[in-house]
Amino acid sequence: MWPAVLISSLGCYAEKLAGYLLPEQLLDRRVVHHVAALLPVALLAGIVTVQALSTGQAVVLDARVPGMAVAVGLMARRTNFLVMVVSAAATTALVRHLGWMP
Repeated sequence: MWPAVLISSLGCYAEKLAGYLLPEQLLDRRVVHHVAALLPVALLAGIVTVQALSTGQAVVLDARVPGMAVAVGLMARRTNFLVMVVSAAATTALVRHLGWMP
């Protein structure tokens, strides 16, 4: 585990150092700001998708899928975050309770 921690730490340090070494003209471009703003959203969406649709090494379609669909629909309507999370959890629980999906 320690080699992974050390390699990750060195990678983070190198990335931070690269940010200081890059020319300011490159960092002031509009496309760089646009990508920097969207990258965290894309990474979070990927993490959520992997966690919701997998168990171990397998892709699993279970009761989490309808819950995630409800969350995406409510997010598209700009619903309050707490309402979105509770609705998604309730949908998942209901689907499991009714035995529609494992």
